[in-house]
Amino acid sequence: MGLYDFTIYDVINRNARCFTERTAWLEVSDSREVTFGQFKDMVDHMAKGLQDVGLKKGDRIGILGKNSLEYFLLYGAASALGLIVIAINWRLSADEVENNLADGAPQLVFADPEFQELIDGLKNKLTSVEKYYNLSGEGGSFEDFNTLLDNNANFIPEEVATDDSIVIIHTAAVEGKPRGALVTHGNILSATTQFSHVFKIYKEDVHLNILPLFHVGGLFIAMTAFHAGALNINVTRFDADQAVDFIQEKKITMLFDFAPILASILDSQEKSGKDINSLRLVAGLDSPETIERYQKVTGGEFFVVYGQTEVSCLVTISPYNEKPGSAGRPLPLADVRLFDDYDKEVETGQVGEIVVKGPMVFKGYWNLPEETSYTFREGWHHTGDQGRFDEEGFLWYAGRKAEKELIKPGGENVYPAEVEKVILQHPAVERTVVFGVPDPKWKEGIKAVCELKEGRSIEPQELIDFVGERIARFKKPQYVEFVKDLPLLENGSPDRAKVKELYGQE
Repeated sequence: MGLYDFTIYDVINRNARCFTERTAWLEVSDSREVTFGQFKDMVDHMAKGLQDVGLKKGDRIGILGKNSLEYFLLYGAASALGLIVIAINWRLSADEVENNLADGAPQLVFADPEFQELIDGLKNKLTSVEKYYNLSGEGGSFEDFNTLLDNNANFIPEEVATDDSIVIIHTAAVEGKPRGALVTHGNILSATTQFSHVFKIYKEDVHLNILPLFHVGGLFIAMTAFHAGALNINVTRFDADQAVDFIQEKKITMLFDFAPILASILDSQEKSGKDINSLRLVAGLDSPETIERYQKVTGGEFFVVYGQTEVSCLVTISPYNEKPGSAGRPLPLADVRLFDDYDKEVETGQVGEIVVKGPMVFKGYWNLPEETSYTFREGWHHTGDQGRFDEEGFLWYAGRKAEKELIKPGGENVYPAEVEKVILQHPAVERTVVFGVPDPKWKEGIKAVCELKEGRSIEPQELIDFVGERIARFKKPQYVEFVKDLPLLENGSPDRAKVKELYGQE
């Protein structure tokens, strides 16, 4: 590591010195409490264990599991050795898990017992994997996780730089193929430092770790709390009643929200009458009704945001009340502009593609040099999203560019083309158009408008189930409408704009 480098492992060392006896992590499932000093010691043992089984800088480890101390510990050990974590969405289908793991070619795979049968079915296709480990300490058929901790912790330090990658997070599939976004130590640290500043996060804060650690939001907010010396309280799965209990008992001060998380918490609180006034900070995406209800109940502050995996979670943030409906202002280290189709900056008030420059921009797409080059054209990261700036510098989100249309049910990314590809595999479907529609629970729902083949019929639920059996269930349509004829363009393809105009209201 050079004189000017700083990594996640440096944060782990720093916090072990500054907050030695403070609790860094509380595991709800088994009540384990780990201090910052103990966490650093566990990281060193894990780094030694991974080194002893042959891993070296640049190697990859795949993780398929729910949030846990072990999961977070692997991020720490990877940072010490210069390894790259392939964080797999556990909601994906077996084929999607296989694609993402095969793409990253890990040497080791860690999986919770509940996912080991799925992994067993993929082993003959995962040719890069040398060993499989149980992610939790007990149970499962894979090798014991704890064997990697049984050593003297004297690992050989690697030369890890700020610009070295630490995680591959696969984004939603474009044209049916997910892309692995390479995120660096510097990306995470520039984000966590800015988030701490804007959200005013201190060591006294308590974060309820709800979002999954495979998700850029879950990983970065947990890292922000850790970086600030705050406490991460980890839950394996979200339960609104349990969350309300923890907020009252543990005095939770912050969490990250995608609909319907916050609404569920408020509903539970209303029924129980429990005190959640400690929850001073919520950031994320939700409806104005839910945001204003939260503020009325707790007196806390909700921060609106815009971001994506490729910009290290977030690049615009502001309190909701400063400009309701906007996505906030750019962070201190984010240069955010709006370009037209010719990569020329548009004037204030005009809609353009959101482009970003700064230390939070990811390193590129794993093994996709052409896609990376195109995304980084003219020296800017092109997000594929559109927006406009007002006179006060607030960003107003205006949807995706046509070629990168995206649906976001409950904070997940779903590209219509991926869902359409599966729907067209059904023998009864001739043509289809998939797009996002307003949804009271998920904020945005998935709708499929389908033209059936002559003489064929099918029930909407049958098609929904058909999709859910082939790709992740969060990608299946919530709404299906069958029409006699889809409007077509001159080239014979469906007229997406016309279909959305005719059938876009739910």
